[in-house]
Amino acid sequence: MILLLICACTAVMSGCRSDQEADGSDGSSGGVVTVPHGYMARLEQVHDGRMIGFGPFVGYYFRPEDPRDLSRLRFVCFNENRFYSSDMPDGAKLYEGTAVRATLPRADVAIATQERINPVFFQEAPEAWRNTRPDPQDEFVHFHSCYNAAGPVHTGYWIRHVAVSDFTYDMGGRVGKKSPLYHRVRKGPDRDFARIVEFDRGPEKGN
Repeated sequence: MILLLICACTAVMSGCRSDQEADGSDGSSGGVVTVPHGYMARLEQVHDGRMIGFGPFVGYYFRPEDPRDLSRLRFVCFNENRFYSSDMPDGAKLYEGTAVRATLPRADVAIATQERINPVFFQEAPEAWRNTRPDPQDEFVHFHSCYNAAGPVHTGYWIRHVAVSDFTYDMGGRVGKKSPLYHRVRKGPDRDFARIVEFDRGPEKGN
């Protein structure tokens, strides 16, 4: 399989500076993100004879565990512009983790395309989709699709988030306790991360 890696223009993007200075141990310094060597905001690959893309997402950076194989990725997630947490500094590292590629079986589920990212919550997702999770399944609870020129595809990655500290996941204060996204995160595997299958149509052309 031919593998192509590209780095989006934001691969070394820095968040806006924060009034709260970090000590650097979380991968940030005053809101400026330090992306680890070899990590990229966007990946492209030829899989099953077609070119598909993955990313970029705010604050997420990926690298393959094996440069010749994109089936397993390592990632880091930063609180860029305090996008994910209102009680953590701008640019603080929130998560490390693993992403494992999978292809969801075809199902009689209409995939919306109005927004760039369109969610299907677990209670609405076919069991056959949920069964594609790698072990430990209670930690791989979030799926994000790849995309091609036509929009979202059924191939994507199951993501295991491991928090590096305790914090509140509240989308930077944009959601409250009644939101399925909101939760208190404890250091370690985040089993309370939103159980969602997300279909991504890809960034706008030129981004």
